[in-house]
Formats: sequence, C-alpha cells, structure tokens
Amino acid sequence: MNPALQGLITILFGVGGCVAYFYLSNLFLDKVLFPARGKNAGQNINRANMVRPWLFLAPALVALGLYLAYPVVETFRLSVTERLPGGASQFVGFENYRRMLAEDKFWEAMRNNMLWLLIVPAAATAMGLLVAQLTDRIKWGSFAKSLIFMPMAISFVGAAVIFKLIYDARPAGQSQIGILNAMWLEFDGGIGSIIILQIIPILIFAFFAVVVFYAAWITAGPVIKPNPHSQISTVFKALRIVAAAIFVWLGVLAALNVVDVATAQFDYGQPQTWLTIPFWNNFFLMVVLIWIQTGFAMVILSAALRGIPEETVEAAVVDGANPFQIFFKIKIPQIMGTIVVVWTTITIVVLKIFDIVFAMTNGQWETQVLANYMYDKLFRSNDWGVGSASAMVIMLLVTPILVWNVYNARKEMR
Repeated sequence: MNPALQGLITILFGVGGCVAYFYLSNLFLDKVLFPARGKNAGQNINRANMVRPWLFLAPALVALGLYLAYPVVETFRLSVTERLPGGASQFVGFENYRRMLAEDKFWEAMRNNMLWLLIVPAAATAMGLLVAQLTDRIKWGSFAKSLIFMPMAISFVGAAVIFKLIYDARPAGQSQIGILNAMWLEFDGGIGSIIILQIIPILIFAFFAVVVFYAAWITAGPVIKPNPHSQISTVFKALRIVAAAIFVWLGVLAALNVVDVATAQFDYGQPQTWLTIPFWNNFFLMVVLIWIQTGFAMVILSAALRGIPEETVEAAVVDGANPFQIFFKIKIPQIMGTIVVVWTTITIVVLKIFDIVFAMTNGQWETQVLANYMYDKLFRSNDWGVGSASAMVIMLLVTPILVWNVYNARKEMR
C-alpha cells in the first residue's frame, strides 16, 4: 500500500474513532445510563457530570496503563523469576538482586552513574546559566544562543561519533585526525605541560574538595549544633547525616586525586587513546552530554532571567551593588526554582544515559553505567532476571526525582 494512502487511512480511522468514542459514550451516558428525565432527572444529571471527566480520561488512562504500568509490573515479575529451557520461568524471589549486587560490574556502573550525577547536571546547568547571562548583554546574543543550542538537534549517537573522532588516536608518526591528540603532541614536558596537565587539575580538584567539605559542614551543622529555636525531625537529621557523609567521601576522593595528579607521569610525545584511560575516560564521555545539555539549560534559564523584574535590578544598582552581587544575590535567588527544574531534568537524563557510553566505549575500560549494564545483561548475556533487576534499580533512582519535579510544578501552580 502507498505510504501516503496508509497514513491518510490511519488519520481517518484514528480521528474518526476518537470522535465516535466520545459521541457514542456521551450518548450512552446521557440517554441510557443516567437519562435526564423522570423524578430522578436532577440526580442523574449530577451523576453524569461526575462520570463524564473519567469518560474523557479513560483512553489516556488505558494507554498509560498499557505503556507505563504494565511494563513496570512485568519487569518486576521478570526480576524475581528465572527463565528455564523451553521458555518456562521459575520464581526465585530476590536471588537475581543478590546476584546483581555480587557483581563488580554493577558497582562499577553505580559508581560511574553517581559520578555522572555529580558532574553533568552541575556543569551543564552552570554553563547554561553563564551563557544565558552573557549572551543577553551582547548584540549578537541570539546568534550565539542558536549556535550553542544547535547540539540539541543532534542525537546522542551522532554526538558520540563526533567526539569519538575528536578523541581518535593514530600511531606515532602519522597525522592525527583527533583534535585532542593533535594538541597533546604539541606538549613536550615544558612549563606549559605542567601548568595545563598538572597545576590546573590540582587546583580544580582542590577547589572541589574544599566546596564539598564546606557543603558537608553546612549540611551537618544543624545536627551537630542544633538551634534551640528550631525543631528538626529525626528523619531529616538522618538524611542530613547521610548527605554529609557522602560529601565527606567525595572530598576525600578529590583530595586523593590531587595526590594522583601531582605524582602522575605523562607519556609526552606519544598519541593517547583517551577513552581507554580509567577514571579520566568517564570525564571524556561526560563532555559529550554536557555539550548537548548546555543548550537546553541556556534556553530555559535565559527565559527565567528575562522574567526577573527590572525594578529589583535597578534597586540593587542604586544601592551600589556591583555586577557580581547583582547576579549572585539578586538574580540567582529569583530563578532558583527554574534552576532546580533544569538540574533535576538533566539528572533524569543522566540516570538513563546509554547511547553515548554504548557508542563510544560499550562500558569497557571502567566506563560502565546502569543502562548499558542492563542492556548487556538483557540482550548480550540473555540474563533476563539480572537485567530486569537492574532496570528496577534505574526506575527506583528516577522515581524520587520525578516526584520532586511534580511536587515543585504543583507548588508553582499554587
């Protein structure tokens, strides 16, 4: 059948089916189920009006149940069963979860996902906010925004292919098509190499360590030195302690990385296979997603910045505030809700990240992430139990962020 004719028939049947459903269901509701006649006419009208919204929502609820609820239930069922030869299955309880937790690759994926969660949303949101602020001050800001937003039009796989070429390595003596290796070969161990490859990373890690240790202190402060005028529930105290412990752990890791970078010996003059260098290759993969998501953050935050009342900025200028004070103390607090939404949206993308890792390293060289681990178990090892268990872990990690987004959206609507 001609594709155009097939599309036309689909539209006719789809639209016609929707019209027929709503017309006939309303007719059945008003004429048969709750007719507006007789001594109970008023009561029937009220009942029909109570049922009618659910009648309109029924197709959407059925579709959501079919495409969202059922897959979740079926995935959970698969995660507690084991496939037997011949297509049968056997209930094994949480054995698949136990096997998953016993695998080093799962914990590698969890560790890398946490690393992605810490860096990508923060970097993409910060860069998007910076670009949004700077491009609003120049005449060709709209053109600059278009260029920065352009990566959003590229698929994750397409972006991965582009950056794989950037990280490409050819044997020594051949022309390097990878920009990063072409720049690397310019270093010869002089002062420039020491500054760029050691001093700058040391300063970055040291700054990060100071920030997270300070965050740990701020987070644990109300628990260590409670304010007698404020009451904090036991649950929030426990959450603060857990968050502070995570910050301390991150600070220790950053401090250890300072030592590693300071004592590192670089192989100058030789092309580097960047994607095979443990730990650092994760950052090379993150750059791809930051490059894509910066445009998204920029567009949303630029709209938020434009929505800030000019009176507040003018009042700050009159009071003698400098541009940095205006930005951090006047503008940022007023768009904090939007920043949180952008941050959490990118966080959800990070939790489901698969395409970039699959296309660039396929989880090798200690770059495994949860979604790629799930794919390997489901479609490479045919281990449906452990694969489904890892899918449930991803869902459990995403759900609190989705609930938080919905809560904030409803709060904003009020």
